[in-house]
Amino acid sequence: MEEQTFNVVDFLKQAVSIGASDVHLHVGEYPAVRRDGKIIKIDMPVLTDSDVFKACCELAPLHLKDSIDSMLDVDFAYEIKGVARFRVNVSRQLAKCAIAIRTIPYSIKRLTDLHLPETINQFTELDNGLVLVTGPTGSGKSTTLASMLEHINNTYQKHIITIEDPVEFIFNNKKSIISQRQLLVDTPSYADGIKYALRQDPDVIFIGEIRDKDTVANALKAAETGHLVFATIHTNNAIQTVNRIINMFTPADRPFVRNQLAEILRGTVSQKLVPLADGVGRHPACEILVVTSTIKDFIEKNELEQIYDLVKKGSFNNMITLNMSLYSMLQRGEITEDAALIASSNKNELKQMIRGVFHGTGMDK
Repeated sequence: MEEQTFNVVDFLKQAVSIGASDVHLHVGEYPAVRRDGKIIKIDMPVLTDSDVFKACCELAPLHLKDSIDSMLDVDFAYEIKGVARFRVNVSRQLAKCAIAIRTIPYSIKRLTDLHLPETINQFTELDNGLVLVTGPTGSGKSTTLASMLEHINNTYQKHIITIEDPVEFIFNNKKSIISQRQLLVDTPSYADGIKYALRQDPDVIFIGEIRDKDTVANALKAAETGHLVFATIHTNNAIQTVNRIINMFTPADRPFVRNQLAEILRGTVSQKLVPLADGVGRHPACEILVVTSTIKDFIEKNELEQIYDLVKKGSFNNMITLNMSLYSMLQRGEITEDAALIASSNKNELKQMIRGVFHGTGMDK
């Protein structure tokens, strides 16, 4: 690579070779990557306006190349054959172009290879309902869902439709047929994508992200009419997830939506990636909620706080709280106590568990 010329394709190849999950390119800054959750600035020349603009031109799909100068916020996919696919976000900061790039591996791993509980596969065996995978940005939601969809693809004869922005993991048809649709290329919006997917004989519909009321309404309808719907949403736990969905609607509509959600929600998987004790890599800690008849009643009655207590009291239906997951990882020596406490959303409870004060069942599983 020439000293004064930044080649974004070569840089992406190098980023993949060192296991970087993300690349950040900002005018006036060193090129940076994220590896094992940490931002690392690379010892290369500071990026110029020209460097970042040329990178945009190189990465942008044909239909966007003429509008790069005027682009404010846009997402699209890019591929380096034989290396990886990438999800690219181009934005502006202080009137200058910035690029954030997420690496998407070609291979779709099994849940066990991702160090996720195999019990998550129970959601792939359903015929209908809504399953939500939640967590902050960069917590592995897309990877988990790709693994679940690939399990269906390998196991069942179904038609799976994905609606994504942009398309990330590419699936090859196995026992199932998979149709992958990209926003603004194959369908104008998530809401329209779901509405028209119902006319395409689907068994399973995957929604890349629930962002607004229209998407939620169409997702609920799809699940209500006998389809299995998977989706992601940026929340941290089951209670927050239920609240977020219901609060997207007006107060007058919320009782109806609450009852609708209670009927069709089958479960939630909330995850966070936690740095490993040896400093190399991260594993996911999970909260798994399975909607039982009791939890359905709690949702209908808006007694959501009782859901956490129910999950905490036992391991029936393979449910687990985030703290129970973190505690198990700590017991196995995978993570440090400091890392567990940083990841926990209820640090006092986790401290009690570590000290042996908490005596709930299922903790050592």
